[in-house]
Amino acid sequence: MDSQFLVSLVMILATFGLYIGIAFYNMARQTSDFYVAGRNVPAVFNGMAIGADWMSAASFIGMAGTVMLLGYDGLAYIMGWTGGYLLLTFLLAPQLRKSGRYTVPEFIGDRYNSSTARLIAAVATIIISFTYSIGQLSGSGVVIGRLLEVPTAVGTIIGVVLIAFYSALGGMKGITWTQVAQYLVLIIAYLIPVIFMSLQLTSNPLPWLSYGQIVGELQQLDQQLGVSEYVVPFTEATKWQFLALMFTLMAGTAGLPHVIVRFYTVSTMKAARWSGAWALLFIGLLYLSAPAYAAFSRFILMTQVAGSSIADLPAWTASWVNTGSLSVADTNGDGILQWEEIVISNDIVVMATPEIANLGVFVIGLMAAGAMAAALSTAGGLMIAISAALSQDIYYRSINPKATERQRLLVGRSSIIIATVAAGIVALDPPGAITQIVAWAFALASGTFFPALILGVWWRRANGPGVIAGMLVGLTVTLAYIFAAKFGGFTILGIIDTGAGVFGATAAILTIIIVSLVTKPPSKETQEEVLDLRYPEGMTYKDGEVWRTDPVKANRPEH
Repeated sequence: MDSQFLVSLVMILATFGLYIGIAFYNMARQTSDFYVAGRNVPAVFNGMAIGADWMSAASFIGMAGTVMLLGYDGLAYIMGWTGGYLLLTFLLAPQLRKSGRYTVPEFIGDRYNSSTARLIAAVATIIISFTYSIGQLSGSGVVIGRLLEVPTAVGTIIGVVLIAFYSALGGMKGITWTQVAQYLVLIIAYLIPVIFMSLQLTSNPLPWLSYGQIVGELQQLDQQLGVSEYVVPFTEATKWQFLALMFTLMAGTAGLPHVIVRFYTVSTMKAARWSGAWALLFIGLLYLSAPAYAAFSRFILMTQVAGSSIADLPAWTASWVNTGSLSVADTNGDGILQWEEIVISNDIVVMATPEIANLGVFVIGLMAAGAMAAALSTAGGLMIAISAALSQDIYYRSINPKATERQRLLVGRSSIIIATVAAGIVALDPPGAITQIVAWAFALASGTFFPALILGVWWRRANGPGVIAGMLVGLTVTLAYIFAAKFGGFTILGIIDTGAGVFGATAAILTIIIVSLVTKPPSKETQEEVLDLRYPEGMTYKDGEVWRTDPVKANRPEH
């Protein structure tokens, strides 16, 4: 047994022990603990938890690889995913926090005064979170598989057991504090290798400042080899696909149920805004490092691996070739490995970096622990979203409104276990690359929740029939486009399946507006509640006037 295996194993087991310990310590005792962590998480820690919830295995493992393989075109992922947080922080999070609900379907049901809308939203939550969790679980399979040198499928099963255990135990309260720990593990694991690579290649410890120099050298290497240039835009896809993908990821972020529910765990609207601001800082640390990773890894591969003889390739290549994520075949038979002959899966760029840069066993183990933290933290958040949709929105609000606290917790816990196992079974043979599966989840969110929430908060005329029609049309259009583009080769303006959200969101917004206008408007009460959401705490909107609700100046209209 080699030392690498032992170091990695110890680090992963130590972090697993930490997560389970935190979940035990913060075990959920009542419903509000289980769904919204008792609404008393401080904004800075909530920002970290959002960061961990947000930075999934796709971000941690797939992001830099996607940028490395796509070059400029990969930036759509970075801009879309961070831009979505701005939309969320300013246009939705504080208002949804003021509404004081537990889940997104619950807000939609009460805002549009329709239990049908709530049920559709609950089903959409389950579909979106389920799709997304398949990506997380197959990601954890890749990591555990590589580490324990077992097939990816066995790795996936280990991940499933762990997530089911600590999500069911701690609920949102346990998951929030576990995610804070997971964020710290994953960000340290992500930054150490890129800082060391920056030092090795440019003698500058700040990769964000130094990687421009490497990109310049890559341009010259590309020209010498005659391959498509790394920095030239739209070589892999059309300009429209770039914009469509960016929009889909932004609107999808602002409509993802497991992300929005994180803003329900703070005490006030102000704390919800600050959570968003902290989250942007914590997420930015990882996303600004991804392009540096991509440039450094590509540079090392082009200068140290390509051009060397097949017989004496670096030792790390062998272990990755065995996992099937890397293939180096001397196709022209000259005994020398050409750049064109290296086929690398984008999911291993980050994971192989410590070995590529020869950073030693400790860093490789840390990296594995970080990737596990990324996959587990997001999967935990997703499972809570699925469980809340099943137990709160479907069971408690529709099937058994008389359920006791104990029954609700029992249904919540068992639905987490069932959902995790089901997602794990699909993840054993996933239907696409991690980043692609995740992009589908975003397309679905941008076609259903984004229009329902944005119009629900900012247009008081939107009503129940409008939102039911809009969500169904959005879901249908998005799914139809994904299938037509993926399997039928059908595209509009070169927009492929990952940009489907543009069509779904447009169709849904138009449908909500048209149907709302031809049916009767919401009650005066509902319209006033919608206006009330826009005012800060301590103020309320009633009878056409804004009133202060703080005790000192109570009942005096504000003009």
